[in-house]
Amino acid sequence: MKWLQFPQLALRRRLGQLSCMSRPTLKLRSWPLTIFYYLLPFGALKPLTRVGWRPTSRVALYKSVPTRLLSRAWGRLNQVELPTWLRKPIYSLYIWTFGVNMKEAAVEDLHQYRNLSEFFRRKLKPQARPVCDSHSMISPSDGKILHFGRVKNCEVEQVKGVTYSLESFLGPRTWTDRKSSLSSSFQEQLVRKKGNELYHCVIYLAPGDYHCFHSPTDWSVYHRRHFPGSLMSVNPGIARWIKELFCYNERVVLTGGWQHGFFSLTAVGATNVGSIRIYFDRDLQTNSPRYSKGSHNDVSYISGRNQDGIALRKGEQLGEFNLGSTIVLIFEAPKDFCFNLKAGQKIHFGEAMGSL
Repeated sequence: MKWLQFPQLALRRRLGQLSCMSRPTLKLRSWPLTIFYYLLPFGALKPLTRVGWRPTSRVALYKSVPTRLLSRAWGRLNQVELPTWLRKPIYSLYIWTFGVNMKEAAVEDLHQYRNLSEFFRRKLKPQARPVCDSHSMISPSDGKILHFGRVKNCEVEQVKGVTYSLESFLGPRTWTDRKSSLSSSFQEQLVRKKGNELYHCVIYLAPGDYHCFHSPTDWSVYHRRHFPGSLMSVNPGIARWIKELFCYNERVVLTGGWQHGFFSLTAVGATNVGSIRIYFDRDLQTNSPRYSKGSHNDVSYISGRNQDGIALRKGEQLGEFNLGSTIVLIFEAPKDFCFNLKAGQKIHFGEAMGSL
């Protein structure tokens, strides 16, 4: 059995040489092995781990994928005008795959959609989504309720059991001049009225959903913060896998106030959803090469002439995604605020979310 030792010795020597290389070189040379390690059946490359090699984690491997570049390429592909004869087969396949209800669409004729982008951003018939008048808050979009409830210990749940930092998600509290105790937490600084609590709700938009989002209540937007970032999938399976996923991804945070205090709506981008559009803000450009990850860009809607910000009515059109993504609501309300929701339920724009 001595002959079996020679390959192991040679392999150890080679791995020792790799460990002396610079870190980027080691990563580049070990990733092909890592990919094969996860793809090949029967643990074909498992013996390598016995001689000191360790595969890159799945999370690190996924984070390294150039999702911003791929999403920009996908966005350009979506803008390509399709031949009339090809439109129905392509859209029909998409409808069948993701369960799209075209009877709700304002334009049911598939030949009228010149490209995939127009089809993704299709409008609905006015009567398709009646807005509930009896509740103070409605769903801003179609989607699936991932999580909701009170914010605790400055942590928000993206899915059950997986949390992210409230401050990392919203960014530094610079949108208000309101003074607060230095000893108070970020969560306490957001609450404007004594006795109120901070609540949150996460809505996941699947690729087959209606991709526009609306105002969930009567409120005023004072500030917009754009975080350029990654564009990883926000599918619930991935959200369970990567902690603070929503803090890594590109997002647009709208903050302001409603009758009970602080209110915010955040549109979170995802793979192939580099384009987030806010209708009243034409200067916003998401997934742009000119913005680097790890930064944020602020715009205030309050000026000397306008101290009220952008006033929105419940149900008013607010923005749109190019494909599915996620909406996160974080808001202040009295302690008797009650959600009319169940985790995992399907919800449509206009349906009741909660009230006092």
